Amino acid sequence: MAFLGIDFGCAIGSLRHGQFPEKDCLLPLISKLLGYAIVAASTTVKLPQILIILKHKSVRGLSVVAFELEAIGYTIALAYCLHKGLPFSAYGEYVFLLIQAIVLVAVIYYFSQPVGATTWIKALIFSAIAPTILAGRIDPMLFEALYASQHAIFLCARIPQIWANFSNKSTGELSFLTFFMNFAGSMVRVFTSLQEKAPMSVVTGSALGVLMNGTILSQILMYKKPQPKREKKQQ
Repeated sequence: MAFLGIDFGCAIGSLRHGQFPEKDCLLPLISKLLGYAIVAASTTVKLPQILIILKHKSVRGLSVVAFELEAIGYTIALAYCLHKGLPFSAYGEYVFLLIQAIVLVAVIYYFSQPVGATTWIKALIFSAIAPTILAGRIDPMLFEALYASQHAIFLCARIPQIWANFSNKSTGELSFLTFFMNFAGSMVRVFTSLQEKAPMSVVTGSALGVLMNGTILSQILMYKKPQPKREKKQQ
């Protein structure tokens, strides 16, 4: 009995006989279910950040470079997983994260007026190169080099934001919910990547995600300003 590449037969068979499924049966099932859970959650992971910017009409405290590099990193990661033929449950979140990352960068540009010529040039270069990378129409050796650099890209995407938070002693308009989901998703992805026998480079990327997203999440909690208490009206 299989659905979306998930084999329930082993687990159901054991339960029918009044037995708890064995480790070799249970772990792959959990991995697949968690993988699809990450994909489902990824469809809205950046929505809180986008809504905060739209609500306040401000990108205060946000590092533009950080979010630009994030979009580049997602493009490379998605292209690599497609190239390696990994199951959708092992990488599907990159599809939705990339779409949301592009929308988020566009929103940041909009509220960072005036937009300079350099910004337009960067956007045009990305629009021209990204489809080629996603289609895998590049030399295999260059592909491996790009994916190897992807970890450095994600690292560089987070460091400017971490430094900005530290320097300002504030996280500005950063969304707690978005980074919490990023952190939780990275932790789960480490497990599913190991279980799906993904390349160690994929596991390393997820582990870096845990570290970087965890750091920013802790900064949001650390620099969070207490809400002023409302005075009770005297009757």
